Amino acid sequence: MPSVKLTEKSIAKIKAPDPSGKQVLYWDADLRGFGVRVSGATNDKTFIVQRTINGNTRRITIGPTNVLALAEARARAQGYIGDFVRGVDPKAQKAAGATLRQALDDYLKARKDLRPLSRRVYRSTVEGHLSMWLDQPLTSITREAVEARHRAIADEVEARCAAEGERHAAMWSRRAEAAAARGWMDAAANHRARAASALSRRRSGHAAANAAMKNLRTLWNHAADKNVDMGATPVKLRKMWHPSQPRERMVRSEEMPAFYRAVMELKSAVGRDYILLLLLTGLRRAEAASLRWSYVDLQARVIRIPAANTKSGRKLDLPMTDVVHDMLVARRAIGNTGEHVFFAAGKTGHIMETKYLFDRVAKASGIRISAHDLRRTYLTVAESCDISPIALRALVNHSLGKSSACASRRSELPIS
Repeated sequence: MPSVKLTEKSIAKIKAPDPSGKQVLYWDADLRGFGVRVSGATNDKTFIVQRTINGNTRRITIGPTNVLALAEARARAQGYIGDFVRGVDPKAQKAAGATLRQALDDYLKARKDLRPLSRRVYRSTVEGHLSMWLDQPLTSITREAVEARHRAIADEVEARCAAEGERHAAMWSRRAEAAAARGWMDAAANHRARAASALSRRRSGHAAANAAMKNLRTLWNHAADKNVDMGATPVKLRKMWHPSQPRERMVRSEEMPAFYRAVMELKSAVGRDYILLLLLTGLRRAEAASLRWSYVDLQARVIRIPAANTKSGRKLDLPMTDVVHDMLVARRAIGNTGEHVFFAAGKTGHIMETKYLFDRVAKASGIRISAHDLRRTYLTVAESCDISPIALRALVNHSLGKSSACASRRSELPIS
């Protein structure tokens, strides 16, 4: 790395891009640590300052040489060098002052391995439940504030879900009264049952509160890896974590007729068949939504999803039942559906947001479930049919364990 006396003339004489094709640093002979960085690919020349502090090399970009005057750049460099001498790390100060929003963006940018759904969940959880801290520095969030917000999130989610249940119950109760007034007693009884079902479907909010604070802890730890001066995370709930209960929501056997009728009455054929495929195959939401015709072997009656398109990272060969086969044959016969089974106009070419479909089914049937609840329903029904645990785990693409015996038994499962 060459050392020169930096002047306006000497900087102008430096060639950019550098003939070597590589980045080159020209250090000032008068002010140690001050220099000019020359690109090996473009005509960029940039003032920089670099020193070692606490065993770490810190390089700070001051600005382009064609924008900043040399005197101003040198003065800024002297300021940074003064900080270094006093043991102040400007980069660490900047990191410590990062807001929660900036920490979230930085984490999502760094974690290139995260799936799109995971990214959306991180963002919606933090921006939804921790919105009051988004533009505050991370280091301003205290342990006491975390504990209070953890309790508040649980209460807010529980209250919101209770209010939603009461609204649906009131709607079905009004319909029951109207049906009874017309002498439609069977319909009235059905509506009253749906009202009761709406009231029984409550959420504690515990899972949402725990998830929000675990995400906050992850963002803090990611930022602290770059700045040890941030200190310990304020997320130290210890025994205050809410007990986690496995979700059990599913379409119960007595609810299935009403649920199936509501699905079949959907105006969207794409939405109708998508929900039916979830129910009849146990596929995950994204696996079904992004299903391509190239994965569907109608002749062999197998859906073959490559590893790159599954959550588990393992390929899935799923045998079709007659009902699923006939539905896919009918969809294929429609034509003009593009590459995807559930075509939609948009960037991805397939349906993405499906919550509205489940909202319409819930409004018509009083049964509020999610795509994963249908997967749970599929598993429950399959278990009642005495399907072996190994076969069932293979059908839903769960891990069979690390033993070779399990691996070989997966390949022996019949697919037709």
